[in-house]
Amino acid sequence: MEIERKWLIDGFPKGLPIIAQAAMRQGYIATAPAVRIRESTGEAGTTYILCFKGKGTLAREEIETPINEELFRRLEAFIGKPLVTKDFRVYALPGGEHLEVSLVDKGLPTQFFYAEVEFPSIEAAHAFVPPQGIGLGSEMTEDAGFSMSRYWCQTRLEE
Repeated sequence: MEIERKWLIDGFPKGLPIIAQAAMRQGYIATAPAVRIRESTGEAGTTYILCFKGKGTLAREEIETPINEELFRRLEAFIGKPLVTKDFRVYALPGGEHLEVSLVDKGLPTQFFYAEVEFPSIEAAHAFVPPQGIGLGSEMTEDAGFSMSRYWCQTRLEE
């Protein structure tokens, strides 16, 4: 189960310690339910993931499994569209949570930043109060139209 809150933001936050960063590429085989492939390259190397995501906003089922590079490349060719890129960074928040921030499709007219915080329970998600001064913009958690699979449809399938 994935439990997370999401925000649109204006850029990478300043003054927070960076825990990790990666360059990501992802694409969708299906969007309802979401079936996604992701390549993530960071300090520890490159990983390839096949992910299934159910319906929901704050909480939804998520199943991830590692795949090898060969299968990733075959699925990428099967999709036949340019993958979404992400400049991904994870920051430590004062309360111990992690703020995950992505710059999506840098350099394209559709580029945008968003942030997520994942939680161990729905109660913890509801209790979370974002720290002041880190620049979280509009909260998009309950907006069912704010998802990477929707962005995929709008920018890759409706061309």
